[in-house]
Amino acid sequence: MANKITKSFVDNILYPDTGQNFYRDTDLKGFGLRVGTGSKVYFAEGKVNNKTVRVTIGHHGVFAPEQARTEAKSILGMIARGINPNDEDKAKKAKSVTLAEVYLAYLKARNSLKPRTIQDYDRCMKTYFAEWQNKPLAEISKDLIERKHREVGQRSEAQANLSMRFMRAIFNFAIGQYEDSAGNPIITDNPIKRLSQTRAWYRVERRQTVIKAHDLSAWFNAVNNLPDKSIGRNKYLAKDFLLLLIFTGLRREEGLALQWSLVDFKAKTLTIPDPKNRQAHTLPLSHFLFDLLKARKVQNKIDAKEKNEGESPYVFPGTGEKGYMDDPQKLMKKVIEISGVQFTPHDLRRTFITIAESLDISAYALKSLLNHKMANDVTAGYIIGDAERLREPMQRITTYLINAMNAKPSDSNQ
Repeated sequence: MANKITKSFVDNILYPDTGQNFYRDTDLKGFGLRVGTGSKVYFAEGKVNNKTVRVTIGHHGVFAPEQARTEAKSILGMIARGINPNDEDKAKKAKSVTLAEVYLAYLKARNSLKPRTIQDYDRCMKTYFAEWQNKPLAEISKDLIERKHREVGQRSEAQANLSMRFMRAIFNFAIGQYEDSAGNPIITDNPIKRLSQTRAWYRVERRQTVIKAHDLSAWFNAVNNLPDKSIGRNKYLAKDFLLLLIFTGLRREEGLALQWSLVDFKAKTLTIPDPKNRQAHTLPLSHFLFDLLKARKVQNKIDAKEKNEGESPYVFPGTGEKGYMDDPQKLMKKVIEISGVQFTPHDLRRTFITIAESLDISAYALKSLLNHKMANDVTAGYIIGDAERLREPMQRITTYLINAMNAKPSDSNQ
């Protein structure tokens, strides 16, 4: 409908029951009014590269018709020069997007990230980049990055490197996500490159600590004889958890989150469905592990009955939100205190790996036991590493550990 858009004309327009009606000004081509069921909104429209472009000006009442007409003239002038005002607005918003906004968009796009990874990223944002949360990403310069890396490095060189790897991923995401009106990235260069160009990355030696063979007996005895009665059944859960890690080489979270549905007593296997490399990992149970998990299953049923609760789906049940036991830091410290052997959960994985290598287990079997990818190995692509092929090397590692620990078969039971 074509009419001269004036205040009296707009005031007298009735709202439609459904849909929208459009009114176009007879004096200024491209200036119009859109009336919905509860709103009256001014707009300007024209063609850029043979495509219709419509730009919202604002609501009637906020804008008087003559104010809207003036805005329309400015917008139509841009359109006449081949400029899409919507793209200009998009580019302006992209240039002002903050680190916090990019991070949220990054998490939304990377919806397959593991909860532990997200926790690490959140900690990074809150600990190292708290003052940058509301800073436009485009304003985070190479100099700022260099100073921040040096600042964090004064506390921890490893954390400085990790925080900047995280920031590098954020910038790489932003380069592909945010564009100007011509389709060019708002951020054209990743400022983290400065650290490589100036060789500023810290040289952090990879942790190589393991429990040495001559310390295994003391460690095992301490695990089996935790004296703290006040902690109750948790000490037995912690005992079985630590033994599971050292006898399988599983990562901490893989062991903690293990569910009974993934333990097959008939086939004598356990499966980690979604490990770090996203490839389901099935391991054979040695005799020791089979007995340990059988005893744990029985004990969990007894505990659940005594508490008048349903049996937990987790091998190591807990009372927190996750449903499984938290990392037993207090009990691990007690083991260290009793045995004099320093260790972390990942040291148990390294101990398993070190023992496997010392037993001359084939590289392919070793990689399969640890669920390491073999993408660059052509030969490995033709080898099927099923659980049965790993049973013999798994038992050899177990036998070595039992002998070094001076363990008895009954030691895995409570």
